[in-house]
Amino acid sequence: MTLLQSILLGALQGLAEFLPISSSGHLQLVQTLFGLEEVPLLYDVFLHLATLLAVVIYFWPKIWTLLKCFGRWITKKPAAPETDDLLCGTDEAGRKTIIAIIISTIITAVLGVVTSKLIPEMPIKVVCAGFIVTSALLIISSLLEKHQKKAKALKSTEEVPVKKGISVIQSVVIGFMQGIGTLPGISRSGSTIAGALFSGVDRSIAGDYSFIVSIPAILGAFILELKDLGEVSSSIGAIPVIAGCIAAFIVGYISLALLMKIVRKGKLEWFAAYLIPVAILGFIFF
Repeated sequence: MTLLQSILLGALQGLAEFLPISSSGHLQLVQTLFGLEEVPLLYDVFLHLATLLAVVIYFWPKIWTLLKCFGRWITKKPAAPETDDLLCGTDEAGRKTIIAIIISTIITAVLGVVTSKLIPEMPIKVVCAGFIVTSALLIISSLLEKHQKKAKALKSTEEVPVKKGISVIQSVVIGFMQGIGTLPGISRSGSTIAGALFSGVDRSIAGDYSFIVSIPAILGAFILELKDLGEVSSSIGAIPVIAGCIAAFIVGYISLALLMKIVRKGKLEWFAAYLIPVAILGFIFF
């Protein structure tokens, strides 16, 4: 792999990791176009770590709030002043979110172990089929969310208590969807955000939770693939890996900020207009 190829793959990872178009699927597609065979899976995980750093920096205020909430929970210290953040605005909401992250991560890990055995065997046409699945998830979740919004508007105008934090059922659904999102062609961000919307998570925090819950999942994948560290060093080289990671981080942070605006506007179906033609072209030429 050349330095330029690694930078291009890193930039692609940064773009596709956060936009709901499947980073793993696009990496596999471009690696095939470049004629790069048997690229170690750990290389892809390194790129994921670079985008993970973008997640941590972007969501650091919420992550720090959750960490402080966890500390108060363990030490039984008094609760912090409340804010209007549905994810961690109160200690109760924060505790529910922390429990949800643990549940989602366990479910994702179980499914990830299964899908990791399938990834090396998946042909490009299966990846393209994953693009179609992602498109369907994005369209259905957007339509469902709009329907739920209209239904709420038609109901009584009496004040309804706001649900805060992520419930156990919601965490199970999101964890399952994130596990499915480990398959090439199926977007992790798209599937988890769709899962959040399916299960009734407020759109204002669906994207936030989707990315925060990805942190332990990506770290776990990195630890599992550390056995291939020597293979990455010998087959690719340290400099291309570092350059690819830098490109992934820079492009990833920009695309993350862009996606969060799109999620809050409820326009995820836009990306289906891109994925469906790409999938069709993939079926034709591969």
